[in-house]
Amino acid sequence: MNANDKLVLAVPKGRILKAIAPLMARAGVEPEDAFFDEDARQLQFATSDPNLDIIRVRSFDTATFLAFGAAHLAVSGSDVLMEFDHPEIYAPVNLDVGHCHLAVAAPADLAANEDPQRWSHLRVATKYPNVTRRYFARRGVQAECIKLNGALELAPNLGLCRRIVDLVQTGSTLKANGLVEIDRIADVSARLAVNRTALKTRPGPVNDLISRFREAARAA
Repeated sequence: MNANDKLVLAVPKGRILKAIAPLMARAGVEPEDAFFDEDARQLQFATSDPNLDIIRVRSFDTATFLAFGAAHLAVSGSDVLMEFDHPEIYAPVNLDVGHCHLAVAAPADLAANEDPQRWSHLRVATKYPNVTRRYFARRGVQAECIKLNGALELAPNLGLCRRIVDLVQTGSTLKANGLVEIDRIADVSARLAVNRTALKTRPGPVNDLISRFREAARAA
């Protein structure tokens, strides 16, 4: 088989990667050993499925590779898919791993007297400006979003803004930085997503992988 005929699966680096490794094995998609070497320079890997290669990219890039057809399938957090919100992306399988949630948080002293019903215009730091604007717009609130890619918890303490929207898993990072959760926006988990054009043009192999991952998630 020509390398260009192979399907490509994009997976995110970090916490989701560790969580989905057993699930990939159950789906018959075991990458070569170098894939799990975080110091490896290689980014594209063969798998135990001769029809599938796997690429390891940043979490937000999974949606980009998928939407523009560089990857045919991707494992991606539902937070990334909500933020990207691209019509070419279809996410048929909840992999039921990587659980956390998106939340609005603020310093404890502000939160103690916070009434979300009185919000009108807010400045918010977040990695998710699109999700954040949509969330506040549904509440009739205009949100000025400051895009940060990390260290969001510093923003309120350094006067950049008073509120943030970020992923919360245990809440320990919020607590360590004097922040508390004000409102929960959405539950988050890892999904198997596919490129719609790939699903139309190569329905057999793409649907086969969808079925294998769905069964692997059910067996977890």
